[in-house]
Amino acid sequence: MGSDSEVEKTQQKEKERKKMLAIAPIAKPLAGKKLSKKTLKLVRKASEHKCLKRGVKELVKSIRRGHKGLCVIAGNISPIDVITHVPILCEEAEIPYVYVSSKEDLATAGATKRPTCCVLVLTKPTKGELAIEEQEKMKADYSQIVSDVSELTSSLF
Repeated sequence: MGSDSEVEKTQQKEKERKKMLAIAPIAKPLAGKKLSKKTLKLVRKASEHKCLKRGVKELVKSIRRGHKGLCVIAGNISPIDVITHVPILCEEAEIPYVYVSSKEDLATAGATKRPTCCVLVLTKPTKGELAIEEQEKMKADYSQIVSDVSELTSSLF
């Protein structure tokens, strides 16, 4: 008989396995655990500072208006047709994008209860201004993740 912690670990592994099975085949570049955690942390900071656009409609509108940032897309969207045009828009606008494994995790990081299929992390808030040190810290985090994402995409091609 195993301990409670072993049972919890097996349940956690089972959950992660189910998450990985639900990921769409077009979800490339898919962030690994470490990059995913960093990215979701950046999304959380961006939502606190109002530098975030949630959902396909807002994201597409922002990209067409010329806003720049990092696009984070959930990999377990069904039907996948909802977001298939987003990576193409990002590539045309030269916006880096990355897939994370779960729309639920993305929604939690973005401070919404509803599962979110994609978000755009903007470099500066749409309304108002940030304190200089907060803006510098966010820009440093943003730059680090963008370099990690570009490294990931270069290894794919």
